[in-house]
Amino acid sequence: MTPRLQLSGITKRFPGVVANEAVSFSVAPGEIHALLGENGAGKSTLVKIIYGVQKADEGTIAFDGQPVSIGSPKEARALGIGMVFQHFSLFEAMTVLENIALGMDHPPPRRELEAKVREVLKTYDLALDPHRDVHTLSVGERQRIEIVRALIQSPKLLIMDEPTSVLTPQEVEKLFTILRQLKREGCSILYISHKLHEIQALCDGATILRGGKVVGTCDPTRESPRSMAEMMIGGSLKDLSGKDNCVYGEERFAVSHLSAPGEPPFGTSLKDISFSVRSGEIFGIAGVAGNGQNELLSVLSGERSDDVDGSIRMDGRELTELGVGARRRAGLASVPEERNGHAAVPTMTLTDNAILSARGPKALASGGILRTGQARDYAKSVIDAFSVKAVGPQALAGSLSGGNLQKFIMGREIMTAPAVLVVSQPTWGVDAGAAGFIRQAMIDLVDKGASVVVVSQDLDELLELCDRLAVINEGRLSEAMDVEGISIDRIGLLMGGVHGETRGDQARESAA
Repeated sequence: MTPRLQLSGITKRFPGVVANEAVSFSVAPGEIHALLGENGAGKSTLVKIIYGVQKADEGTIAFDGQPVSIGSPKEARALGIGMVFQHFSLFEAMTVLENIALGMDHPPPRRELEAKVREVLKTYDLALDPHRDVHTLSVGERQRIEIVRALIQSPKLLIMDEPTSVLTPQEVEKLFTILRQLKREGCSILYISHKLHEIQALCDGATILRGGKVVGTCDPTRESPRSMAEMMIGGSLKDLSGKDNCVYGEERFAVSHLSAPGEPPFGTSLKDISFSVRSGEIFGIAGVAGNGQNELLSVLSGERSDDVDGSIRMDGRELTELGVGARRRAGLASVPEERNGHAAVPTMTLTDNAILSARGPKALASGGILRTGQARDYAKSVIDAFSVKAVGPQALAGSLSGGNLQKFIMGREIMTAPAVLVVSQPTWGVDAGAAGFIRQAMIDLVDKGASVVVVSQDLDELLELCDRLAVINEGRLSEAMDVEGISIDRIGLLMGGVHGETRGDQARESAA
C-alpha cells in the first residue's frame, strides 16, 4: 500500500541546534500514527514542516506517493492536510460559524457553509450550535470547532497536537470515537500526546524521537505506557517514592467563602470557594480550562486582592489583604499556568528570573541592591538539582525547551522551602521523565511538612499525586474527596458540569 505520508531524511537546523536530523517514517492510509518524544525532541518542528509552517533544510516529503513541496499551511490544506493545534485560535466574541469561516481559505456563502457544518456535526454526532458565541462554550466545545474546521475540508491526513490536554474523560472518549470513525473512512491521523495510555488505546503505530532523531518504532498495543516512556527517555523511569507514607499534620492553609469577579471580558467569577490543606498533604483541584482556575490562582497568590470576599489563612494568619511580596515572605510560593511571560521572562537570564521570586526567601537582594553573585549561585543550584538542560545560569529563559523551563521554575520555588506551594498545571506539555521529576519534587516538599495545592486539567496526574481533590466548575468548588476509591466517572461529570446545547439550541436545530 502506498503511504499517505512519507518523510525521508528530513533535517532542520536552527542557530546552535539541530531540531530534526535525517528523520524518516511513513503513515499509511487509515492509520492512527503516534509521534512520541520528550520536550525538545523535535516533534513540533517536524509537524510544522509537514503543515508548511517551516521549510526543511534537507530531505523529501511524499504525499500519496507523489513528491511534494509544502510552502505554506494553505498549500498543505490544498493537498488534504489538516491540523488541530493544542492552543485554539478562536475569536471569543464571534460565533462558531464565523470562526469556522475564518479558518477556511475559500469559505462558501453563509447558508451553504452552515449546511455543510450541520452535515459534519450530524455525520460525527457532534453537539454544537453554529450560532453560539465562542465565549459561552466549554473548552471541549471549542475544540469541536477546530475539529469541524478541519473536517469540513475533507482532509486525507489530520494532525492532532495534544488534543486531550483540556478535555474531561467523557470528552476524550467522544474524541476517540470520532478519530476511529475517520480511520474507518480512510483518513490518516498523526497523533501527538504525552498521555501514553491514550497512545496505547488509540494508535496503530508509533515513531519515537529523541534529540531530533528517530530512535525507534513500536506497536503501542503491544507496549505499556511505562515501556514507551522509557523508549522516549532512553533509560529507566523512576517510581514516585514516599507517596505511601503520608503523615498529616495540623491545618496549614485554609480558604473560606472566597468570591471574586471574573477577569474581563469573559473570565469566570469565583463563587463561595472553601477548602483546607493539612501539613504534609497535596490537595488537587481538577477542572476543564476556563472554569475559574486562573482567577483562583491570582487570588491565592496575592496578584489580585481587589473586590475579593472571604478569607485566606496560613498557619492561622490572615493573608487576604496582603500582596504577593508579603505572602511570599510569609511562606507562600506560587507557580502560574503560563510559564513564558508570567512565571518567567523569556528575554531575561535564568539568574535574573531567579531573583524575581526568590530574592526575599534566598536573600538575593538587600537594601535595594541585588546580590548577583548569590543569585547566580542559586540559579546554578536549581539547574543542578532539577537536571535542567541549559548552558548555565546566564542562559535566557526563552532558550530553554518548555519542559526544562518548567523544571527551572518549579525548582526555583521549591528550593525556597515554602510552607505552602500553590501551582497551576505543574507538568503542562512536559514529557514523562520531566513530569515524574517535578511530581517527586512536590512529594519531597510535603514530606518536609509543607502543604501543596495543585490545580490541573490532567486527571491522571491528580489521581497519582494528590491525597484529596475537589472539582472546580463555573467558579464553584465541589466538596473535597479522598483520592483512594474515587469514581472517575463522577469526577468527569463534575468537570464537565452542564455544558452543550441548551433547549433553545436544540429547538433551532429541529427547526433547521
